[in-house]
Amino acid sequence: MIQNYYIAGWLNSTSFDIMNSPVGFPYESFIIINRDSDISIYMQISNQLINAIQRGVLPSGTKLPGTRALSIILNVHRNTIINVYDELFAQGWTEIIPNKGTFIIGNNQVKPLKIKNFEANYLEHYPKSAGFSFKTSNILDNPFEYSSCKYNFNDGIPDIRLTQIDYHSRIYSSILKRKAHKIGKYNQDGSEFFKEHLSEFLNLSRGLPISKHNLLITRSTEMSIYIVSEILLSPSDTILVGELSYFSVNMIFEKSGVKIKTVPIDHEGIKVDDVRDICKKQKIRMLYLTPHHHYPTTVTLSSKRRLELLNLAQEYGFIILEDDYDYDFHYDKSPILPLASADTNGMVIYIGSFGKSLAPGFRTGFIVAPENLMIEMRKYLGIIDRQGDVLMEHVLGEMISEGEINRYLKKSIKIYMERRDYFTALLEKKMGEYVDFEKPSGGLAVWIKWKTSVNLMQLTRNCANNNLFIPRTLLYQNKNLTAMRLGFGNLDAKEMDESFEILAENIKYLI
Repeated sequence: MIQNYYIAGWLNSTSFDIMNSPVGFPYESFIIINRDSDISIYMQISNQLINAIQRGVLPSGTKLPGTRALSIILNVHRNTIINVYDELFAQGWTEIIPNKGTFIIGNNQVKPLKIKNFEANYLEHYPKSAGFSFKTSNILDNPFEYSSCKYNFNDGIPDIRLTQIDYHSRIYSSILKRKAHKIGKYNQDGSEFFKEHLSEFLNLSRGLPISKHNLLITRSTEMSIYIVSEILLSPSDTILVGELSYFSVNMIFEKSGVKIKTVPIDHEGIKVDDVRDICKKQKIRMLYLTPHHHYPTTVTLSSKRRLELLNLAQEYGFIILEDDYDYDFHYDKSPILPLASADTNGMVIYIGSFGKSLAPGFRTGFIVAPENLMIEMRKYLGIIDRQGDVLMEHVLGEMISEGEINRYLKKSIKIYMERRDYFTALLEKKMGEYVDFEKPSGGLAVWIKWKTSVNLMQLTRNCANNNLFIPRTLLYQNKNLTAMRLGFGNLDAKEMDESFEILAENIKYLI
């Protein structure tokens, strides 16, 4: 009877004149109690009442019901409502006037909400649209797609199923149990312990004669390039990239407002003669490279061209941004050392990732650069990621110091080499009459060029209908080129068999 009386009073009203009396307002219409929640009931009620005050449903001057009356309305114990009113008073939302009751304190300029416009769920939803104007960016539209297909290709991502989670968890757990001083050697740049060991690791594995003072730890390659772009690029600058290049990095460059100019790629990597010709005609600020395995074609930049580029950078004064995104994955021979290892003039900024074959949460990015530039980079890192994940960095540092990362990489490379061999054998068997490709010497993807023009978008749609997902970001098609970059690292032999069966079957309908 009590609730029906309140609702009737609500429905028959047209304004908040009724608010002068605590009786007649349907509190139960917007205070929803979840008795299974971990949040206490009195805090649920308090938060919803405060929300109603902030949004003008309960304007300044509103008299709240007595604690007994509201406890009956909401079907809770009176002591719960007493705690609610104490909380509202403590936060400064109400005042208690002797012999009169409890009243809402608020901004008198807040316009009371008209009852005829009020909906029962008015307080349950966050606003769908901003009440102000803001800039939007088509450049940063998310290019990635997601699918529920059973099988999928990617552009060369490791298989997280191979990760030794138990070992990583044991190290992480042991670090958490230690006294604070054991892991306390860090600052806003992250774990000093990790940087010391990572610099040694990069020295031994990549020939980089660096110390921890040349290192900046980031979350990803994209964050590294963003920091570099913010410090070194201006809207009037021109950047050189491969004629086919990594789309995500290009998005960061475009957002910086720079002019992007492409340079042809052949079987030895980027064409140095073309770089030289461009430099003779205009000022170049930066050259972006993925030299170990060019993205997306997987070709390796030859030693000769590496030296030529270093000389050109010195002669014309442009920066070389060297992205060694998959340096750790090589199979047939030792990898060519990075350009940064031969740089004596401070023209190369080297970025990479550590722990790429580990579980996603254990991976990290890094930047190698001269110390004076590193000072500015640390300023930007301090804004966007002030402390990083110190515990995780310490885990990675211990994996290096104990030699575990080398053992893990050795096991992983053996598996990925077997997958590469099986993948390319299947590719030749199932699609050899349609495509040309070369077995990559490293990395986790194969570059495939079609012998005849095929509608790749139609092919991906047909494959998706048969449970095989091929993202658009793997497709490269124009009047001169029809190609795909297909990753094999995430697939075992059975998954490869099924994927190629679907792919080969759907090709027949398009050729």
